[in-house]
Amino acid sequence: MRINQLPPLFEPARPILATIERAGFEAYFVGGCVRDLILGDPIHDIDIATSAYPEEIKRLFKRTVDTGIEHGTVMILDHGQGYETTTFRTESGYQDYRRPDSVTFVRSLADDLKRRDFTINALAMKEDGEVVDLFDGLGDLDRRLIKAVGDANERFLEDALRMMRAVRFASKLDFTIDPVTLAGIKTHAPLLEKIAVERVQVEFEKLLCGQNPARGLRGMLETGLYRHCPGLSDQQAALEKLATLDWPIASPAAAWTSLVFTLGLDRKAAGAFLKQWKLSNQLIKEVQAANRMVAAIAAGQVDNQLLFETGKAALATALEAARVCRLSFDSAGIQKRYAELAITDAHQLAINGGLLVKEGIVTPGPAMGKVLKRLLLAVVAGEVANDQTALLGAARAIVREEEDK
Repeated sequence: MRINQLPPLFEPARPILATIERAGFEAYFVGGCVRDLILGDPIHDIDIATSAYPEEIKRLFKRTVDTGIEHGTVMILDHGQGYETTTFRTESGYQDYRRPDSVTFVRSLADDLKRRDFTINALAMKEDGEVVDLFDGLGDLDRRLIKAVGDANERFLEDALRMMRAVRFASKLDFTIDPVTLAGIKTHAPLLEKIAVERVQVEFEKLLCGQNPARGLRGMLETGLYRHCPGLSDQQAALEKLATLDWPIASPAAAWTSLVFTLGLDRKAAGAFLKQWKLSNQLIKEVQAANRMVAAIAAGQVDNQLLFETGKAALATALEAARVCRLSFDSAGIQKRYAELAITDAHQLAINGGLLVKEGIVTPGPAMGKVLKRLLLAVVAGEVANDQTALLGAARAIVREEEDK
């Protein structure tokens, strides 16, 4: 197979391959960029593999950076944009089920490709667009199949994260997992616990944001992978329900919110669950706020105060998650109510503690904070206009009310 017209993204990298080939070495575009080019999917990164050893690459180009020299990776900067070029290699001794104990540089493309995870990722392409397919990756693309290169058991023992990558690709590409590969995942699923949670989280999040997350989720259920993921070991029923929802979804925050809502977690439990997944504090906070809103939408209890407390970003996340969870609600109506709030941020309140003190209404202290909070809630509820005169009058009324108690 030859691709006669390469996309513009490849053009700046072609002189790199040409330079390496003129020196008597082999050089190819490899992996996901070739797969996505053939599928017509967006291409995010270009990977180059070569028979030239790192020192040979550094002699061919004026500007290079050793970004991963122990694994044969050198970044070439000669053509304005950095391109990482990696020497063909073999690997051995995967004691941690993730990284090889030793790497050996080789001259053989076949030796390099056979260590890769799936046939659709073991494709190589020459500078002129000719595709090299040693493991029937093109056939598996046509069959829409995720299939391990060689022995699936060996591939998963080398790198247990590949099991999550398999279900992630099933979601991302809407492909089926080859039965033998699926059986290998089922056999070695417990090894997923050997992998850092952060790496599992990246694959799981990509799965949830793929074009068909139901495929990936069903793969996790069928193989038992879910039992070895944080907080999911006893959530088979919830995951089965999740697999029936109205996917796909674009936002990672909305994907996590859909998961948390389906698991039936409250704010505290959601926070603990998401911390297990090593998510950022900012994302956890947004998901917690969005999940609270989704629960209110489901109960028909959306009010101005909740809209205000949720905020614009988390509200958008909640509405996306509520759609995925197939809730019956008026998205446009909720957005309109939010847009019509008198204020959407506490800093927009037309009064502050300093003015209350200046007017002799309160003295600095806890009482002042309580008055400001009640004023804020009153403005959000539409009970008091957000202007100084009205707020000063309301503040005096609040103080009198407290004094009469």
